[in-house]
Amino acid sequence: MQVAFSEAAERNKRSILEKLRTLLASSKSVLEIGSGTGQHAVYFAPALPQLVWQPSELPDKLDLLLNQCLQHPSENLARPIALDIDNGNWATAQVDAVFTANTLHIIHWPQVCRLFNQISTLLPSNGIFCTYGPFNVDGRYTSKSNAQFDSWLKGRDYRSGIRDIGDLQYQAEQCDLRLQENYAMPANNRLLVWRKLND
Repeated sequence: MQVAFSEAAERNKRSILEKLRTLLASSKSVLEIGSGTGQHAVYFAPALPQLVWQPSELPDKLDLLLNQCLQHPSENLARPIALDIDNGNWATAQVDAVFTANTLHIIHWPQVCRLFNQISTLLPSNGIFCTYGPFNVDGRYTSKSNAQFDSWLKGRDYRSGIRDIGDLQYQAEQCDLRLQENYAMPANNRLLVWRKLND
C-alpha cells in the first residue's frame, strides 16, 4: 500500500514540534485526533521520547494511517485506533494531553461541540488540548488567504469553515476548558492551547 502524503503536514510539522517540546515536556501520554496521513505522528513520537503518542482516525481511514505508522515505527508510537467524534464511546486509555491539527474547520459545529465535551471528560485536571489550524479573531479573517480558504471549504460543505476563537472559547468554557495560550504560527495558522480546569 502506498504511503499517504500531505504537503501541509510536511510544511508545518517542524514549527508545531517546536511548541510541543515545551507544552508536552511533562506529559506521559498524548491522544492525536484526526491523525490523517500519520506524518505528524511518526515525526512527533521519536522527537518526544518521554511520552506515548496515540494516533487515531475514522474507521474507514484507519488503514492509511496504520500503513504510515508501520513504515516509520517508533517505540513510543502506539498502534493507531479508530475514533469517531460522533461516537461518544472512545475506547482509549487515559491520557494527559490531546492534540489535533487542521480538523476544527473540517468537522461540523455540532461535532466541534461534542469534541470539546468528550475531551473534557477524557482529560485529568490540568491536562491540555492543543489545536492547530486557521482561526478567525473577533469575527474577522486574519488574512486574505484564510478568507479564500474558508470560501473554498464552505463551497465543498457549507457546514465546514474556519472557526472563530471567541466561539471556541465559549464552548470550551462550558466544558471546563480554558484557553491558556494562543500562538501565532507560520502561514496564518495558530496553535491554541486549552487547559482542563480542576474538577
